[in-house]
Amino acid sequence: MSKVKVAIIGSGNIGTDLMIKVLNHSDHLEMGAMVGIDPASDGLARAASMGVPITAEGVEGLVGLPNFDEIEIVFDATSAKAHVVNDARLRPLGKRMIDLTPAAIGPFVVPAVNGDEHLDATNVNMVTCGGQATIPMVAAVSRVVPVAYAEIVASIASKSAGPGTRANIDEFTETTSGAIVTVGGAKRGKAIIILNPAEPPLMMRDTVFCLVDASDPATHDQIRESVAKMVGDVAAYVPGYRLKQQVQISEIPADQPVETLIDGGNRPTHQVSIFLEVEGAGHYLPAYAGNLDIMTSAGLQIAERIAQKKEATR
Repeated sequence: MSKVKVAIIGSGNIGTDLMIKVLNHSDHLEMGAMVGIDPASDGLARAASMGVPITAEGVEGLVGLPNFDEIEIVFDATSAKAHVVNDARLRPLGKRMIDLTPAAIGPFVVPAVNGDEHLDATNVNMVTCGGQATIPMVAAVSRVVPVAYAEIVASIASKSAGPGTRANIDEFTETTSGAIVTVGGAKRGKAIIILNPAEPPLMMRDTVFCLVDASDPATHDQIRESVAKMVGDVAAYVPGYRLKQQVQISEIPADQPVETLIDGGNRPTHQVSIFLEVEGAGHYLPAYAGNLDIMTSAGLQIAERIAQKKEATR
C-alpha cells in the first residue's frame, strides 16, 4: 500500500514532534517535506538528518520543492495569522490542510467526537490543545443530558508554551469556546488557559465544569459511564490521557444564582466536574508537554483517517 505524502509547515516543537510521529508511528503517511523559516532550527536539522526534504523559505519554499506535486496533506503548525496566508496559498493548489493553529478557517475536528465527519474537507481545524483535551468530556456529558453551560480550564507548563502559543492566547480562548458549543454540544461555552511557571514543570491538567439538569439520579451513573468510555476513546490515540480523579456530580443549591440560561431553558440542577491529566508520549517533547502532544496526536489521527479513506475508495 502506497503511503500519503505530507508536509509540515512549522519546524518548532509541535512540527518536529509531529514529524517524528509520522516517521516512526504512522502506517499510512510518509514525510514529504519539513518547512520552516529559520535555517538554524533544530526541526529542520533533524529533518535533514532523517532524509526529509527541507526548506527554510516558508510556504513559497514548499511550493518550489521538486516533490511538491506529490504532497497531498499539509499540516500547519505555525500561528493563526500565518495559517491564513498559508491556506490561501496552498488550497488553490489542491493541498488538504490540517490546521494546528487556532485560525479556525475550516470546521472544528476532535477525533474522538467528530473525527469522521469532515474527512473530505479541504481544511480542518484541530481547535486547541485545551479543546482536544476537554471537548470530548463535554460531548460525553451532553450525549446523556443537555449541557446548559460548559467551562474548561487548561493549565499547562510555562515551558511548554512556545512563541506561537503565547501569541495566540486570545485566539485560543475564542476558538476553544466556540468548539465547546459546536463540537461539545453545550449551549454556552467558556475557555480559560493558565501558563504555570512551576519548577519542575507540571503536566497538563484540565478541568471541565458542566451545568446540567440531572435531577433524575439514574443519569448520574450514565454520565460517569459516558465519560469513562470517552476517556478510553481519546486514550486510544493519546495514551497519556486519563482522569485524575472520579467524576464529581454535585447538586446546585436552590439559592445559588445560575446565570447561564438560554431561551428560557430549565435551571440546571447539578454541576458535573471532571479533572484530567495529559502526559506526553516523549517522542520529541518532554512528558510534561502533554498540551503539545495531544495536538500532534490528534492531527496525526485525522491525517491517518483521511489516508485510510482514500485507500478504501481505490
